[in-house]
Amino acid sequence: MSTADVETVESVVRSQLARALGGRRGMVEAAVPTLLFTVVWLSTKQLQTALVVSVAAAVLALVVRLVQRSTVQFAVNALFGIGIGWFFVTMAARRGGSEDEQALAYFLPGILYNGGYAVVLSLTVLVGWPLVGFMVGSVTGDATAWHSDKQVVRLTSTLTWLLAAPCVLRVVVQGPIWLGGWSEAIAAETAIAVLGVLKIVLGWPLQLAALATMMWVLSRNHTPVEAVPRD
Repeated sequence: MSTADVETVESVVRSQLARALGGRRGMVEAAVPTLLFTVVWLSTKQLQTALVVSVAAAVLALVVRLVQRSTVQFAVNALFGIGIGWFFVTMAARRGGSEDEQALAYFLPGILYNGGYAVVLSLTVLVGWPLVGFMVGSVTGDATAWHSDKQVVRLTSTLTWLLAAPCVLRVVVQGPIWLGGWSEAIAAETAIAVLGVLKIVLGWPLQLAALATMMWVLSRNHTPVEAVPRD
């Protein structure tokens, strides 16, 4: 895409977000393995079964992508996320943790990831270089020229806060429950069940709500992209 094809910053960001998320199919491929893990764990209390089912779903999505010769990015992302969770579970098992402790360990990477992502996004806004602004820069051909336009900085700051909001909410809600289960202030089985439900409720439904809000902001289409000379 060239600047000649783009009329507004809003249209640039919409296009970049759609590409980053992989459309509906990409979102489904990212969400289904985690959803299956949670459902299987809540219904069977069999940790290994839940892990196998979630991995099988991610592998199936990967195989279909390979057969169709389309991008495997989102299926690989899902496998990577499950792999990290499995690693934490394995570490908990090696330390002699119970099955409940292993299940709690599975949820920890997600909480840490959301916390880290929220911090990074927030810092980019606070230092005046909102991350979403670089989406504009990737299209205009100059990674930083957008920063000279205060209107663009305000818009991309708002969008970056909206990206960070779901991550902050997940940490604020899930973090205390995880700590309660780990410290036995809350029954581990109860904490795991609540975390499983929250992983669904605060997963793609919350993300889609944030994206819908971003799209509403972007639908206003009033921030022009200035042409940036190319070298």
